[in-house]
Amino acid sequence: MGVAEVKPWGIILDQLGGQSRLIAMLGASHFGHGDGGLSLQFRFKGSSKVNFMKVKLDLGLDLYSVEFWKLGSKSQVKVQAFDSVYAEDLKYLFERVSGLYLSL
Repeated sequence: MGVAEVKPWGIILDQLGGQSRLIAMLGASHFGHGDGGLSLQFRFKGSSKVNFMKVKLDLGLDLYSVEFWKLGSKSQVKVQAFDSVYAEDLKYLFERVSGLYLSL
């Protein structure tokens, strides 16, 4: 048997609370993965600041890079980007930038 392949997007989902929680709490949809990362769109009316997030994991350093975007029907604007984010700071960063909460 070979070594199980590490899926960075699965690790990122776990760090954010899991796909089911993201769907229930944010109306998250359009989950995408590739290039060592995860992207997701969310349509919660409480967040007018951002509605799209990209997270990439550097497995060697165990650090994340995070981008927040505001997607519209005719525009795509990168609102903020962060490098060298620790796993334990991902939820806090999301909550701070989006104004939405990932836990009750």
